[in-house]
Amino acid sequence: MVKFPNAETDFKQGQKPTLFIFAWSKHLATSIKQKGGQHVERKLAAILIADLVGFTARMERDEKGTLEVLSAHIDDIAAPLVGRYYGRIVKQMGDGLLASFDSAVDAVSCAVEWQNASAAGKDPLQFRIGVTLGDIIVRDGDVFGSGVNLASRLEQLAPPGGVLVSDAVYRVVGNRIPVAWEDAGQHTVKNVAEPVHAWRIGGSSAVCAKPDRPESSGTATIAVLPLHNMSDDPEQAFFSDGIAEDIIVGLSRFRTLKVVSRNASFRFRTQDTDPAKIAEALGADYLVEGSVRKVGSRVRISVQLADAGTGTQLWSDRYDHELEDILAVQDEVARNIVAVLPGRVQHDVVDRSTQKPTDQMKAYELMLKGKALRDGLNARDTAKARALLERAVALDPTIARSYMYLSDTYVIDLWLGLADADAPAHTLKIARKGVALDNRDVYIQDQLGFSYLCAGLWDEAEAQFNKTLSMIENEAESMAWCGYAFLLLGLHEKAREVVSKAMALDPLHPPAIDWIMGQVEFFNGNFEAALSFLMGAARLNSLATAFVAASYAQLKRERDASDALQEFVSERHDEFTSRGIVVEDDTLDSLARGFRSMWRRPDDFKLLTNGLRAAGMTG
Repeated sequence: MVKFPNAETDFKQGQKPTLFIFAWSKHLATSIKQKGGQHVERKLAAILIADLVGFTARMERDEKGTLEVLSAHIDDIAAPLVGRYYGRIVKQMGDGLLASFDSAVDAVSCAVEWQNASAAGKDPLQFRIGVTLGDIIVRDGDVFGSGVNLASRLEQLAPPGGVLVSDAVYRVVGNRIPVAWEDAGQHTVKNVAEPVHAWRIGGSSAVCAKPDRPESSGTATIAVLPLHNMSDDPEQAFFSDGIAEDIIVGLSRFRTLKVVSRNASFRFRTQDTDPAKIAEALGADYLVEGSVRKVGSRVRISVQLADAGTGTQLWSDRYDHELEDILAVQDEVARNIVAVLPGRVQHDVVDRSTQKPTDQMKAYELMLKGKALRDGLNARDTAKARALLERAVALDPTIARSYMYLSDTYVIDLWLGLADADAPAHTLKIARKGVALDNRDVYIQDQLGFSYLCAGLWDEAEAQFNKTLSMIENEAESMAWCGYAFLLLGLHEKAREVVSKAMALDPLHPPAIDWIMGQVEFFNGNFEAALSFLMGAARLNSLATAFVAASYAQLKRERDASDALQEFVSERHDEFTSRGIVVEDDTLDSLARGFRSMWRRPDDFKLLTNGLRAAGMTG
């Protein structure tokens, strides 16, 4: 049983149990010791305290109904939100619960979405929420300290439906989450010596403004509606809901998307409402809809992604499975859908943004457009991408992925031998800025690894990619790039295993992943397979053509090898010309030397150059 010392002084007399959520910062524990047989731990923690408004009055009117509504609220809203924001429910007590988080940003984000969901329910509940940073002591289950007291005072000062935070929280969280901050001024509170400077989120209510569409703002918003159960057995609704819920949870991992909460989107389960009106009510730019039909021992799941404004279908797929293990089917289908959807949404946002002048694009649009150009992996598009991403960073320096893609433009130049001497240090510096803003985004993590590779920090890179791979769940593109990193590190079989898994996860993967797999197959000695991947859209740059020429040479197809070699020479000259670099001859040293720094093992680079020599290149 968790006890709260000094409850008689810290809380209003007769007040009903209050909901406590402690956001522990696991990195900030200052000491763990034993004192008089007691376990003592002192931490700097972000603390969230929430109090249900009007609880006593509601209980007097309808005790049973109030407890049912509150219980449903905790089960359907509070608990899932704690999980979504990487929290852990430590203990549920009375009409509240105790949970832990890793960061203040997550605690505040959870508070804001909690208030939004509370206001949107069929029976709206109002909470006051206070959040602060403070010193916490945990001793044999007892939790106390100045932070608890201050959070309690802020909660009491917060307006119904509002979130009030201390100045320390405001300075840490700031513009890292998209909310409107209002200065709530100085407050003198009990048991705190100095006046407390507080900040209010979203005015008198924590409910944020409806998200704008991608044309006018930042991150695209997607809503997953309940899948329609078309089976004769109404009991199968739990299976349909389970898939939709898993999709919601999976999509919430992607930093380039905002995902409408389950509580909000599931309100439209039985309403025969125009999808455009549903999207407007949810503030969604994209809708995921679908159906589940069970016949005998088989199940068919159909899912589609649609533009919420126009109703245009952007993607759809169908999954047929035997229902030997219903939970395994649910997990596999949700995982496959989640692997595909973010890429389809990003592609649509980029298509929209290209219809307007660049100087009218927002930072988010510039970031996605830069990413799309970077995916071309060629010299001219990379230069354009860098210009867009530098503008994105200047417009909004808080978007972590802008730094990631900007750093990547230098990585590509380094691969192609087009970068300046200071590029390795520069790409690492930019990558670290992205990680500092968001250290849980696996795409940012894998890009940091490539920065290590470019700096020749091979051991650090290998450790980084192993770490990134352990964090990946549904991020197929990031998984594929981890596989490419293992290839550059000389781990050929592991590279093939990882990239194959990524391609299976997203069958609609971009050409860059085929570009990766073509090289993987080459180094695994599968030259026919290498050609099959590199002969189409994956011929993104001269490096791809070099592997084509080398593969033909390994297969003793001399004429094809000679033709591909001429294409390589032409493409290489075009790359150098695009950067104003003069090449005096067409020797191996002049045209292929720039690739050398990519490979950890000299024998790997030699395998490529030997293939180019066999194709007819000299020097």
